[in-house]
Amino acid sequence: MGNIDKGIRTILAVAIALLYYFNVIEGTLAYILMAVAIIFLITSLVNFCPLYTLFGFSTCKLEND
Repeated sequence: MGNIDKGIRTILAVAIALLYYFNVIEGTLAYILMAVAIIFLITSLVNFCPLYTLFGFSTCKLEND
């Protein structure tokens, strides 16, 4: 997972948390979005997204040897 991808995931997670905190989102939508935010934070912290492996996608820069 690349740095830009991790940054975007973190920003989205913080934005969702702020929307929840300020009661902009509520109910079922809030719980679903908070779950997504938690997943975004976890995957950015561990530098691994299972869906990327499943679909063969990568946001890492390739190293030239």
